[in-house]
Amino acid sequence: MVGLKPSDVPPPLGVKMASAGAAACVADLITFPLDTAKVRLQIQGEKSAVEGIRYRGVFGTISTMIRTEGPKSLYNGLVAGLQRQLCFASIRIGLYDTVKDFYTGGKDNPNVLIRILAGCTTGAMAVSFAQPTDVVKVRFQAQMNLSGVARRYNGTMQAYKQIFQNEGLRGLWKGTLPNITRNALVNCTELVTYDLIKEAILRHNLLSDNLPCHFVSAFGAGFVTTVIASPVDVVKTRYMNSPPGQYKSAINCAWTMMTKEGPTAFYKGFVPSFLRLGSWNVVMFVSFEQIKRAMMATKKRMETTN
Repeated sequence: MVGLKPSDVPPPLGVKMASAGAAACVADLITFPLDTAKVRLQIQGEKSAVEGIRYRGVFGTISTMIRTEGPKSLYNGLVAGLQRQLCFASIRIGLYDTVKDFYTGGKDNPNVLIRILAGCTTGAMAVSFAQPTDVVKVRFQAQMNLSGVARRYNGTMQAYKQIFQNEGLRGLWKGTLPNITRNALVNCTELVTYDLIKEAILRHNLLSDNLPCHFVSAFGAGFVTTVIASPVDVVKTRYMNSPPGQYKSAINCAWTMMTKEGPTAFYKGFVPSFLRLGSWNVVMFVSFEQIKRAMMATKKRMETTN
Protein backbone atom coordinates (compact mmCIF):
# COMPACT_ATOMS: atom_id res chain seq x y z
CA MET A 1 0.00 0.00 0.00
CA VAL A 2 1.18 3.55 -0.76
CA GLY A 3 3.15 5.03 2.11
CA LEU A 4 2.73 2.09 4.51
CA LYS A 5 5.28 -0.21 6.07
CA PRO A 6 4.32 -3.89 5.98
CA SER A 7 3.99 -3.88 9.79
CA ASP A 8 1.66 -0.89 9.84
CA VAL A 9 -2.05 -1.28 10.46
CA PRO A 10 -3.84 0.27 7.45
CA PRO A 11 -5.52 3.54 8.49
CA PRO A 12 -9.28 4.00 7.98
CA LEU A 13 -10.49 5.30 4.62
CA GLY A 14 -11.43 8.68 6.11
CA VAL A 15 -7.91 9.18 7.48
CA LYS A 16 -6.33 8.30 4.13
CA MET A 17 -8.64 10.66 2.19
CA ALA A 18 -8.18 13.55 4.62
CA SER A 19 -4.40 13.02 4.72
CA ALA A 20 -4.17 12.92 0.92
CA GLY A 21 -6.19 16.13 0.52
CA ALA A 22 -4.18 17.99 3.15
CA ALA A 23 -0.82 16.76 1.81
CA ALA A 24 -1.77 17.76 -1.74
CA CYS A 25 -2.66 21.27 -0.54
CA VAL A 26 0.74 21.58 1.16
CA ALA A 27 2.43 20.45 -2.06
CA ASP A 28 0.37 22.92 -4.14
CA LEU A 29 1.26 25.84 -1.86
CA ILE A 30 4.97 25.13 -2.36
CA THR A 31 5.02 24.27 -6.08
CA PHE A 32 2.21 26.46 -7.48
CA PRO A 33 4.54 28.98 -9.22
CA LEU A 34 6.03 26.11 -11.24
CA ASP A 35 2.54 25.00 -12.25
CA THR A 36 1.63 28.54 -13.33
CA ALA A 37 4.84 28.79 -15.38
CA LYS A 38 3.97 25.45 -17.00
CA VAL A 39 0.52 26.72 -18.01
CA ARG A 40 1.95 29.93 -19.50
CA LEU A 41 4.48 27.97 -21.56
CA GLN A 42 1.82 25.49 -22.71
CA ILE A 43 -0.54 28.18 -24.05
CA GLN A 44 2.28 30.16 -25.67
CA GLY A 45 1.74 30.11 -29.42
CA GLU A 46 -1.98 30.76 -29.29
CA LYS A 47 -3.37 33.91 -30.91
CA SER A 48 -4.50 35.22 -27.53
CA ALA A 49 -0.89 35.72 -26.39
CA VAL A 50 0.12 39.34 -25.69
CA GLU A 51 2.57 40.73 -28.22
CA GLY A 52 6.01 41.61 -26.90
CA ILE A 53 5.93 39.06 -24.07
CA ARG A 54 7.78 35.85 -24.78
CA TYR A 55 8.41 33.14 -22.22
CA ARG A 56 11.67 31.20 -22.34
CA GLY A 57 12.12 28.31 -19.97
CA VAL A 58 10.65 27.82 -16.53
CA PHE A 59 12.80 30.30 -14.61
CA GLY A 60 12.66 32.79 -17.48
CA THR A 61 8.87 32.55 -17.40
CA ILE A 62 8.78 33.10 -13.64
CA SER A 63 11.18 36.06 -13.98
CA THR A 64 9.10 37.60 -16.80
CA MET A 65 5.88 37.20 -14.84
CA ILE A 66 7.36 38.84 -11.74
CA ARG A 67 8.77 41.71 -13.81
CA THR A 68 5.63 42.39 -15.87
CA GLU A 69 2.80 41.33 -13.55
CA GLY A 70 4.26 41.21 -10.05
CA PRO A 71 5.01 38.24 -7.77
CA LYS A 72 1.33 37.69 -6.90
CA SER A 73 0.73 36.56 -10.51
CA LEU A 74 2.62 33.33 -9.76
CA TYR A 75 -0.26 32.35 -7.47
CA ASN A 76 -3.11 33.19 -9.86
CA GLY A 77 -5.77 30.52 -9.36
CA LEU A 78 -4.40 29.29 -6.01
CA VAL A 79 -7.83 29.27 -4.34
CA ALA A 80 -9.29 27.10 -7.09
CA GLY A 81 -6.12 24.99 -7.00
CA LEU A 82 -6.57 24.26 -3.29
CA GLN A 83 -10.27 23.55 -3.81
CA ARG A 84 -9.24 21.14 -6.55
CA GLN A 85 -6.73 19.28 -4.40
CA LEU A 86 -9.10 18.94 -1.43
CA CYS A 87 -11.58 16.95 -3.50
CA PHE A 88 -9.28 15.67 -6.27
CA ALA A 89 -6.35 14.24 -4.31
CA SER A 90 -8.65 12.91 -1.60
CA ILE A 91 -10.26 10.66 -4.21
CA ARG A 92 -7.38 9.75 -6.53
CA ILE A 93 -4.80 9.08 -3.78
CA GLY A 94 -6.98 8.43 -0.75
CA LEU A 95 -9.10 5.80 -2.51
CA TYR A 96 -6.21 4.10 -4.36
CA ASP A 97 -5.52 1.36 -1.79
CA THR A 98 -9.26 0.72 -1.27
CA VAL A 99 -9.91 0.30 -5.00
CA LYS A 100 -6.78 -1.86 -5.34
CA ASP A 101 -8.06 -4.11 -2.54
CA PHE A 102 -11.48 -4.24 -4.21
CA TYR A 103 -9.97 -5.50 -7.48
CA THR A 104 -7.83 -8.12 -5.72
CA GLY A 105 -10.45 -9.22 -3.21
CA GLY A 106 -8.17 -8.08 -0.38
CA LYS A 107 -5.14 -10.15 -1.44
CA ASP A 108 -1.61 -8.85 -0.76
CA ASN A 109 1.02 -8.02 -3.42
CA PRO A 110 -1.24 -7.21 -6.39
CA ASN A 111 0.34 -7.38 -9.84
CA VAL A 112 1.17 -4.34 -11.97
CA LEU A 113 -2.02 -4.57 -14.07
CA ILE A 114 -4.20 -4.42 -10.96
CA ARG A 115 -2.28 -1.39 -9.71
CA ILE A 116 -2.63 0.32 -13.10
CA LEU A 117 -6.36 -0.41 -13.17
CA ALA A 118 -6.80 0.98 -9.65
CA GLY A 119 -4.83 4.12 -10.54
CA CYS A 120 -6.82 4.72 -13.72
CA THR A 121 -10.09 4.18 -11.85
CA THR A 122 -9.44 6.65 -9.03
CA GLY A 123 -7.90 9.18 -11.44
CA ALA A 124 -11.01 9.12 -13.66
CA MET A 125 -13.33 9.29 -10.64
CA ALA A 126 -11.49 12.32 -9.26
CA VAL A 127 -11.63 14.26 -12.53
CA SER A 128 -15.34 13.58 -13.00
CA PHE A 129 -15.98 15.16 -9.61
CA ALA A 130 -13.41 17.98 -9.50
CA GLN A 131 -13.30 19.19 -13.13
CA PRO A 132 -14.88 22.65 -12.54
CA THR A 133 -12.13 23.55 -10.07
CA ASP A 134 -9.48 22.62 -12.65
CA VAL A 135 -11.12 24.72 -15.37
CA VAL A 136 -11.17 27.80 -13.11
CA LYS A 137 -7.59 27.19 -11.92
CA VAL A 138 -6.19 26.94 -15.45
CA ARG A 139 -8.04 30.04 -16.65
CA PHE A 140 -6.76 32.10 -13.73
CA GLN A 141 -3.20 30.90 -14.32
CA ALA A 142 -3.45 31.83 -18.00
CA GLN A 143 -4.89 35.26 -17.19
CA MET A 144 -2.38 38.10 -17.38
CA ASN A 145 -2.38 40.89 -14.76
CA LEU A 146 -1.35 43.66 -17.14
CA SER A 147 -2.69 47.19 -17.55
CA GLY A 148 -4.58 47.46 -20.81
CA VAL A 149 -5.28 43.72 -20.91
CA ALA A 150 -8.85 42.78 -20.04
CA ARG A 151 -9.21 40.33 -17.17
CA ARG A 152 -11.61 37.46 -17.79
CA TYR A 153 -12.30 36.89 -14.10
CA ASN A 154 -11.89 38.89 -10.89
CA GLY A 155 -12.56 36.21 -8.29
CA THR A 156 -12.89 32.45 -7.91
CA MET A 157 -16.63 32.33 -7.17
CA GLN A 158 -17.29 34.97 -9.85
CA ALA A 159 -15.42 32.76 -12.32
CA TYR A 160 -17.59 29.73 -11.54
CA LYS A 161 -20.71 31.88 -11.92
CA GLN A 162 -19.57 33.57 -15.15
CA ILE A 163 -18.53 30.32 -16.81
CA PHE A 164 -21.88 28.76 -15.89
CA GLN A 165 -23.83 31.79 -17.20
CA ASN A 166 -21.86 32.11 -20.46
CA GLU A 167 -21.05 28.47 -21.25
CA GLY A 168 -23.47 26.43 -19.12
CA LEU A 169 -22.60 23.26 -17.25
CA ARG A 170 -20.60 22.09 -20.26
CA GLY A 171 -18.28 25.05 -19.71
CA LEU A 172 -17.52 23.99 -16.14
CA TRP A 173 -16.82 20.45 -17.31
CA LYS A 174 -14.95 21.59 -20.43
CA GLY A 175 -12.02 19.35 -21.29
CA THR A 176 -13.26 16.50 -19.10
CA LEU A 177 -12.29 13.81 -21.63
CA PRO A 178 -8.66 14.93 -22.11
CA ASN A 179 -8.42 15.60 -18.37
CA ILE A 180 -9.72 12.11 -17.52
CA THR A 181 -7.19 10.68 -19.99
CA ARG A 182 -4.41 12.84 -18.57
CA ASN A 183 -5.19 12.13 -14.93
CA ALA A 184 -5.80 8.42 -15.46
CA LEU A 185 -2.29 8.34 -16.99
CA VAL A 186 -0.83 10.56 -14.26
CA ASN A 187 -2.47 8.70 -11.42
CA CYS A 188 -1.65 5.16 -12.50
CA THR A 189 1.90 6.14 -13.56
CA GLU A 190 2.57 8.22 -10.46
CA LEU A 191 1.21 5.81 -7.85
CA VAL A 192 2.28 2.59 -9.56
CA THR A 193 5.79 3.89 -10.31
CA TYR A 194 6.14 5.15 -6.74
CA ASP A 195 5.01 1.75 -5.44
CA LEU A 196 7.38 -0.19 -7.71
CA ILE A 197 10.45 2.01 -7.16
CA LYS A 198 9.94 1.99 -3.40
CA GLU A 199 9.46 -1.78 -3.30
CA ALA A 200 12.59 -2.33 -5.43
CA ILE A 201 14.68 -0.06 -3.17
CA LEU A 202 13.48 -1.87 -0.04
CA ARG A 203 13.80 -5.34 -1.59
CA HIS A 204 17.45 -4.74 -2.54
CA ASN A 205 18.19 -3.01 0.79
CA LEU A 206 19.41 0.13 -0.98
CA LEU A 207 17.68 2.39 1.54
CA SER A 208 15.45 1.92 4.56
CA ASP A 209 11.81 2.97 4.56
CA ASN A 210 12.41 6.61 5.44
CA LEU A 211 12.73 10.08 3.91
CA PRO A 212 15.55 9.37 1.37
CA CYS A 213 13.65 6.35 0.06
CA HIS A 214 10.44 8.37 -0.26
CA PHE A 215 12.34 11.21 -1.97
CA VAL A 216 13.93 8.97 -4.62
CA SER A 217 10.70 7.07 -5.25
CA ALA A 218 8.61 10.22 -5.57
CA PHE A 219 11.12 12.03 -7.80
CA GLY A 220 11.42 9.00 -10.11
CA ALA A 221 7.64 8.74 -10.29
CA GLY A 222 7.42 12.42 -11.19
CA PHE A 223 9.84 12.07 -14.12
CA VAL A 224 8.17 8.98 -15.60
CA THR A 225 4.74 10.58 -15.20
CA THR A 226 5.82 13.79 -16.95
CA VAL A 227 7.19 11.92 -19.98
CA ILE A 228 3.99 9.92 -20.43
CA ALA A 229 1.38 12.55 -19.60
CA SER A 230 2.87 15.78 -21.01
CA PRO A 231 1.23 15.66 -24.49
CA VAL A 232 -2.24 15.09 -23.03
CA ASP A 233 -1.58 17.75 -20.38
CA VAL A 234 -0.76 20.40 -22.99
CA VAL A 235 -3.91 19.63 -24.99
CA LYS A 236 -5.99 19.70 -21.79
CA THR A 237 -4.58 23.10 -20.78
CA ARG A 238 -5.06 24.65 -24.23
CA TYR A 239 -8.60 23.31 -24.58
CA MET A 240 -9.80 24.29 -21.09
CA ASN A 241 -8.37 27.80 -21.44
CA SER A 242 -9.82 28.39 -24.94
CA PRO A 243 -12.82 30.70 -25.46
CA PRO A 244 -16.01 29.14 -26.90
CA GLY A 245 -15.60 28.24 -30.58
CA GLN A 246 -11.80 28.28 -30.80
CA TYR A 247 -11.62 24.49 -30.91
CA LYS A 248 -14.40 22.08 -31.86
CA SER A 249 -13.11 19.37 -29.52
CA ALA A 250 -10.02 18.23 -27.67
CA ILE A 251 -9.03 16.17 -30.72
CA ASN A 252 -9.40 19.24 -32.93
CA CYS A 253 -7.21 21.17 -30.46
CA ALA A 254 -4.52 18.49 -30.70
CA TRP A 255 -4.72 18.44 -34.52
CA THR A 256 -4.47 22.26 -34.69
CA MET A 257 -1.37 22.16 -32.48
CA MET A 258 0.23 19.49 -34.65
CA THR A 259 -0.43 21.26 -37.95
CA LYS A 260 0.43 24.80 -36.81
CA GLU A 261 3.22 24.24 -34.29
CA GLY A 262 4.52 20.73 -34.93
CA PRO A 263 4.99 17.76 -32.58
CA THR A 264 7.26 19.68 -30.20
CA ALA A 265 4.21 21.72 -29.14
CA PHE A 266 3.01 18.69 -27.16
CA TYR A 267 6.06 18.97 -24.91
CA LYS A 268 5.87 22.71 -24.29
CA GLY A 269 6.41 23.36 -20.62
CA PHE A 270 8.09 19.97 -20.11
CA VAL A 271 10.79 21.27 -17.76
CA PRO A 272 8.38 23.10 -15.43
CA SER A 273 6.05 20.11 -15.66
CA PHE A 274 8.87 17.83 -14.52
CA LEU A 275 10.13 20.22 -11.84
CA ARG A 276 6.60 20.67 -10.60
CA LEU A 277 5.63 16.98 -10.65
CA GLY A 278 8.93 15.89 -9.16
CA SER A 279 8.87 18.43 -6.34
CA TRP A 280 5.10 18.04 -5.89
CA ASN A 281 5.45 14.27 -5.52
CA VAL A 282 8.24 14.63 -2.98
CA VAL A 283 6.35 17.15 -0.85
CA MET A 284 3.03 15.35 -1.20
CA PHE A 285 4.20 11.81 -0.39
CA VAL A 286 6.35 12.93 2.56
CA SER A 287 3.53 15.15 3.88
CA PHE A 288 1.00 12.37 3.26
CA GLU A 289 2.92 9.92 5.43
CA GLN A 290 3.51 12.42 8.24
CA ILE A 291 -0.06 13.75 8.31
CA LYS A 292 -1.47 10.22 8.15
CA ARG A 293 0.73 9.07 11.04
CA ALA A 294 -0.20 12.15 13.08
CA MET A 295 -3.90 11.54 12.48
CA MET A 296 -3.56 7.87 13.43
CA ALA A 297 -1.69 8.80 16.62
CA THR A 298 -4.38 11.35 17.51
CA LYS A 299 -7.09 8.79 16.82
CA LYS A 300 -5.39 6.23 19.11
CA ARG A 301 -5.01 8.81 21.89
CA MET A 302 -8.70 9.72 21.64
CA GLU A 303 -9.69 6.04 21.73
CA THR A 304 -7.47 5.45 24.78
CA THR A 305 -8.94 8.50 26.55
CA ASN A 306 -12.49 7.32 25.87
